[in-house]
Amino acid sequence: MIPVILSGGSGTRLWPVSRQQMPKQFCEIFDKPLQTLTLQRSLRLGTPWIVTSKALQTLTELNLKDNKAESVRTVYEPVGKNTAPAIAVLCQLLLAQNKGNEVVAIFPSDHLITKEAAFLDVVKFAETVAQENKVVTLGITPSYPETGYGYIQTKAVSVKDNGSLKAYSVVKFHEKPSLDKAKEFLSQGSFSWNAGIFVFKVSHMASLFAKHQPEMWSLVSTLKADASNLEEIYSKVVSISIDYAIMEKLGGDELTCIPAEFGWSDVGSWDAVASLQDGHEILNVKGQDNFVFGDNKKHYSMIGMDDVIVIDTADAMMLVKKGMSQDVRHVVEALTQQKSKLVKEHIFEYRPWGYFEILKDTDFFKSKVIRVNPHAQLSYQSHAKREEHWTITRGAGEVVLNDQIIPVKAGTHIHIPLGAKHRMRNNTDEMLEFVEVQLGTYFGEDDIVRYQDDYKRT
Repeated sequence: MIPVILSGGSGTRLWPVSRQQMPKQFCEIFDKPLQTLTLQRSLRLGTPWIVTSKALQTLTELNLKDNKAESVRTVYEPVGKNTAPAIAVLCQLLLAQNKGNEVVAIFPSDHLITKEAAFLDVVKFAETVAQENKVVTLGITPSYPETGYGYIQTKAVSVKDNGSLKAYSVVKFHEKPSLDKAKEFLSQGSFSWNAGIFVFKVSHMASLFAKHQPEMWSLVSTLKADASNLEEIYSKVVSISIDYAIMEKLGGDELTCIPAEFGWSDVGSWDAVASLQDGHEILNVKGQDNFVFGDNKKHYSMIGMDDVIVIDTADAMMLVKKGMSQDVRHVVEALTQQKSKLVKEHIFEYRPWGYFEILKDTDFFKSKVIRVNPHAQLSYQSHAKREEHWTITRGAGEVVLNDQIIPVKAGTHIHIPLGAKHRMRNNTDEMLEFVEVQLGTYFGEDDIVRYQDDYKRT
């Protein structure tokens, strides 16, 4: 089996922790990021592939490095075009490697699964069904009438059994229902939540694309084995989900569903997070059932408040009544209209060479703490609108300033004049940290001219 992780997302449903440049699968909401948990599960099934956007390349590669999984094959989409083009591209690349008879399992990167052994058993059963040229979807046995999920309706009689696990032909996909309709689904017993997990044989899915999405498949089938023309293809292909493009067009016994229960959550709201963990310790006075996701170094007290969720980050705080966290999208929409940076970025950012965090950002100066990984270096660059002052606070390395090499260590100060070419290099086995103070007329990250870069950003 080839496990495939689809890692995208706009970073809105768990704002302000999740943002466009740091969507929820990379956030430390649980003990480990959701992408890490998904990767670790996938590695138990085979050598995974990851299909994600070019914008998430740095976070993806850092995550793979942290998990010692650099051998995982990655495909970077130039822009997000939903799940159907991503899966079509995957199929074409696998066909080019003569892997048409392989079975693929598609996993979203940002779902939580707490019963891993049960999950793996279901996936392995799905693999046997998929070998028979069936497309298999995993359904979640509903425990309450949820209105935030799509539903899968199945026939009453199973088409394949494996002990307690049964595969059923799919009758119909249903969009997110009203509460009354969800209660009706639950009472009938032949409905499952749609988890967005699919298992299929590569050659069979390719034939389905050719039949149901001929224009898309005609474009994708021109993809070169090294994916060098992917950007050209993505400029023409339509944006559509695999559900609409393929799944809902399958009839008869072409599509099967395996209902199961393996501790699944799509972690789609702060209400979901609050139901899955205890959150920060709170001193409640004349109140109860509150939840805080915040800074472990802070104390939180709440007076006269019940059923409130508090999300506290370095640059944003949100309070929402339990049961209403799906409305966070309205906050994000309003901030988007205001062109606020809060939708896109945090005050910190991971880079291929390390990490920086903004300490202060004013009209006349900006300060950061910057950490450079062992044996890594920043690009050789210059700035047209600012000078910089660097003070080394930890570790050692060397600064290249207008082609002059200057050794530095904790306590060293370096002045980078306006327009000077410069870079910081960590040539040791330890982390190097320095504080940067910028003075000038403009402090945006786009005021950079790169002359050499290890990460091809020139």
